[in-house]
Amino acid sequence: MSLSKFNGLELPASADFHVHLRDGAMMETVVPTIKKGGVNTVYVMPNLVPPVTSSSDAMAYQARLRAIDPSINYLMTLYLHPSITPAVIRGAKAQGIVGVKSCKFPNPNHAQLPKHALSTNSIANTSNFPDPAGVTTNSSSGVISYEPFYPVFTAMEKCGMVLNLHGECPSDHDKNITILNAESSFLPTLKSLHEKFPNLKIVLEHCTTKEAVEAVKSCGPNVVGTITAHHLFLTVDDWADDAFCFCKPVAKWPSDRTALIHAALSGTGKFFLGSDSAPHPISSKKGGTGKTAAGVFTQANVTSLILDAFELAIERKLIKEEDVTKEILEGLLSGYGREFYGVKDLSGEKIVLRKGEEKIQELITGKEGVEVVPFRRGMGTWSVEWK
Repeated sequence: MSLSKFNGLELPASADFHVHLRDGAMMETVVPTIKKGGVNTVYVMPNLVPPVTSSSDAMAYQARLRAIDPSINYLMTLYLHPSITPAVIRGAKAQGIVGVKSCKFPNPNHAQLPKHALSTNSIANTSNFPDPAGVTTNSSSGVISYEPFYPVFTAMEKCGMVLNLHGECPSDHDKNITILNAESSFLPTLKSLHEKFPNLKIVLEHCTTKEAVEAVKSCGPNVVGTITAHHLFLTVDDWADDAFCFCKPVAKWPSDRTALIHAALSGTGKFFLGSDSAPHPISSKKGGTGKTAAGVFTQANVTSLILDAFELAIERKLIKEEDVTKEILEGLLSGYGREFYGVKDLSGEKIVLRKGEEKIQELITGKEGVEVVPFRRGMGTWSVEWK
């Protein structure tokens, strides 16, 4: 079965509320693919090297992005960091910065953290970015404490900025926490933050588990979750032997994938598109170093991939064709996220979906020898036309 009923369907341009656009030659390679994916609004992640921790950094980054494609609405964010204060938050809000991203905290041994931030309980990011000072893990339950940032969250709550959470606990074998249950282990932290700051808008980014879906649903309207295109396809079996399907949080079980599909089609507004499209050069994916970079690149086909995923789910009898409606597609791809973030699309741009002979590129190339392999390379997909 297929969704051929949508051939020729006109929709508002998609809005992707979680993207990695990098910098330098990689940025120049991937930014031109945003519109190809049917998207005209992107929520830009701040984890550059060094990370974006000030308003001036964010505005300069936005200017570099606009120089490549000024037709895109780039929503800018800051990286949660010891230098972020309530005053920084108020200044950022005044300059149009939309949110603050808190990343994962797997490694406590990063010398680049300020001295006051280093302790036996400090947790920092394995990506060599400085992470929040004082973010600690409760020894009995695995709950991460953001207490040092409560004044920052209070300021965000008052001015309407969004907290974006990479919702994973650090791996800890003494507590039986690995990449497979890191997200589920983090969910008490999500709930505790929501209880402490009920008016703070919180996004649980890139949900991967049934437990995450249920946690978001159990919270009030100020807590939502984003869903990636690739997690609607993948399970643990896919990334176990394919570097180009490996991301974090990792895809989990078939039952989790089913829960994500149902959440995406729920029509409640609690879940919407945040692709977490994360380009890496081939050398970082298959460089022969014994390690592979975590990230799946979907930007160039993100709208189409959502349709492809639902068609596969129909084929597997996980959903019915009538479960996928125009109204739900419009909400998932654009409306729900825009409403949550308070972002109107003043462009009036429309896209048209076509079911034809489109295939996903095998390789995207750019300046300085940049080569990026797209997710589901070589596979048939829907095409997107701009109206």
